[in-house]
Amino acid sequence: MPKEQQLAMKYMEALTDHDYPTLRRFYSRETIFFDKTANTTYTGSRQIIGFLQRAHEGVLEYRLNIEHMFNTGSLVVIIGSYRLRGPGDQFGKPGKIIDLAVPGVTTLKFDNNTERLIEQMDLMDYQTMSDQLESQ
Repeated sequence: MPKEQQLAMKYMEALTDHDYPTLRRFYSRETIFFDKTANTTYTGSRQIIGFLQRAHEGVLEYRLNIEHMFNTGSLVVIIGSYRLRGPGDQFGKPGKIIDLAVPGVTTLKFDNNTERLIEQMDLMDYQTMSDQLESQ
C-alpha cells in the first residue's frame, strides 16, 4: 500500500475512534475540513476538533467501510460508507437508537513533508441517510 494511503488509513482510524490527540497531530491552523454536500467548512485544528466533538457526542459506533481507495500523489480518494449508531436526538428521533450507513466519497490531501492534512473534503449521500432515518 502506498505511503499516502497508509497515512490516510491512520487518519481515518483516529477519526472513527474519536482519537482527538492523534487528530490534532494531523491538523494545523490552515487545515480545511469541507463537507461539500452540506456546504459546511471548518478551518484549523480548533474548529475542526470542536465540530467533531459535537458531531460524535453520544455516538455508540462510528466506522468507515472502505469499498475502494486510490491516490494520485498526496491526494487520497476513499469511496465507502460511514456507519453510525447512536442517539436519535441529533436527527430528530429522541429516545431512539439509530443505525445509519451513509455512502460517500472522502478526499484527503496531505503535506508529504509534515504528514499533516491540508484538506479533507466529504461528498456524502444525505438522501440515503434521510431515507434510512425515515424508516427508523
